[in-house]
Amino acid sequence: MSTPFVLEIYTESTPNPESQKFVTNMHLLPNYVAEYRSKESATESELAQMLFDIPFVSGVFISNNFVTITKKPDYEWYEISPELKEAIKKFISSVRPAVSESLYKKGEPIESAPVSDESNAEDKIKDLLEKYVKPAVESDGGHIAFRSFENGIVNLSLQGSCSGCPSSSITLKSGIEGLLKRMVPEVKEVVAVEE
Repeated sequence: MSTPFVLEIYTESTPNPESQKFVTNMHLLPNYVAEYRSKESATESELAQMLFDIPFVSGVFISNNFVTITKKPDYEWYEISPELKEAIKKFISSVRPAVSESLYKKGEPIESAPVSDESNAEDKIKDLLEKYVKPAVESDGGHIAFRSFENGIVNLSLQGSCSGCPSSSITLKSGIEGLLKRMVPEVKEVVAVEE
């Protein structure tokens, strides 16, 4: 006799006091992330649109098995977390996809370019981000995406709880930039870029 599946959702704090991570034992978006800053931008996510209908939500980030919600500053987490947890649970139980399946096909852009010292350095940067930086950032309810490497400057996009987090600039400069400069001598600077 099999045990019935029980959907679980729990919360985790993030370094950003305005964002909280809602973790589930279900896969929401395997190998993909989606971030929305308004209901109007969330046309391809029924989950995000539903969350934006709740008056204190100002941002939604959906990843593999968690949703990071950014709240408006006039609310306290202890007041709103139960309602958010219940809304997420109700949506997941409905078995509807968190985002439009057409988004899965987009993925990260793959660029092919001639092999050069800079592209070799770019491969090292991507590998370091994947192995060391992304897991740490995801554990804090965020996501970091490589955008480009040109003339010694690494451009990264910060999403989820990292977006607007007071400590993200310290993490970017002291943590990520320090790591990349030590491991890839071609790196001169790491910069956050807006999506």
